[in-house]
Amino acid sequence: MPVRRTNWLPGIFNDFFGNEWVERQRVSSPAVNIVENDKEYKVEVAAPGLTKDDFHIDIHDDDVLTVSVEKKSDTQEENRANKYLRREFSYSSFRQSMILPDDVDKDNIKARMEDGILYIDLPKIVKAEKTTAKRIEID
Repeated sequence: MPVRRTNWLPGIFNDFFGNEWVERQRVSSPAVNIVENDKEYKVEVAAPGLTKDDFHIDIHDDDVLTVSVEKKSDTQEENRANKYLRREFSYSSFRQSMILPDDVDKDNIKARMEDGILYIDLPKIVKAEKTTAKRIEID
């Protein structure tokens, strides 16, 4: 014979908050890769589910590049049979700052989103090629 609960309210709360009805979100920072070659540095930020509008990329006066994300979502579902309204809020943010190397051409930095990855291209300053030795004539 099943045991009958006399105090049902805590049981409902425990069932509600203790199962998959409420999806728990784990907050983590996206993976960031930095690659260097002869011509540039490349920053890659894993950004599945994000759009370019969710990102802000800033260069500060002290040569610090900051990549930040702010994503808010508001989902509403209405079940007309039960007259039940469910509302979920979601907010996530991320901020990563990097000191730029001295050889970055700050005027030509470019960024793009592709397949869930934010790419930031940091071109290096083109140095003048070394000239061969020459003699300077005196006037």
